[in-house]
Amino acid sequence: MNCNSNKKSYANCIEIVPIFSNLTQEETQEVALITKAQTFEKGDMVYMAGDKGGKLYVVHSGRVKISRLNANGKEQVIRVIEPSEFMGELSLLSSLPMTDNGEALETSTMCVIEADKLKELMKKYPSIAFKVMEELSERLEKAENLIEAINLNTVEQRLAEALLTLSAGKKEVLLNMTKGDFASQIGMSQETLSRKLTVFQEEGLIELKGHRKIIILNRDGLEKII
Repeated sequence: MNCNSNKKSYANCIEIVPIFSNLTQEETQEVALITKAQTFEKGDMVYMAGDKGGKLYVVHSGRVKISRLNANGKEQVIRVIEPSEFMGELSLLSSLPMTDNGEALETSTMCVIEADKLKELMKKYPSIAFKVMEELSERLEKAENLIEAINLNTVEQRLAEALLTLSAGKKEVLLNMTKGDFASQIGMSQETLSRKLTVFQEEGLIELKGHRKIIILNRDGLEKII
């Protein structure tokens, strides 16, 4: 995949990323010139905690799981990166090693931009820097909300809130990760998640369809749990 070319089925890798949305076509091409394409197969590690940073990864296709391991080896899923999203942004602000792990959940192609080169463009086009700061602020807020939920809310409250958030007002939730990863993200074991989902189904709040599809049957009931 050439990061500097258009394909019939999708837009240029750079053009679909929010942090570059305010750039002109000429400026976008300038960003594309400092990128290189890289493909990771399912299970490959894009990077690991302790690795040297210095790169911004823009996902063009596929999905990447961002997670951390505690001292006991237990995994905490932070988020799943989808196409048009990016990761490794902290390396733009710090020279410290990576603190989390990035694992490809499926074959994933991305454009990789060297941090030093991108920093030069950020000086030239401040809109990129502001967009990065905006994205960092949103991710920080989500992280703080997750910490608060895990510390203050019950398992039922966390699950109900997560289902409502993922549904985005619709009746269907399609998990973009395994139930084990979903359980980790909201601070519970997979066994607890399965048990609570079954209880929610028995109470007529949801309907489970296969491994990753969940139908919201009683939105008001879920909201009352929160």
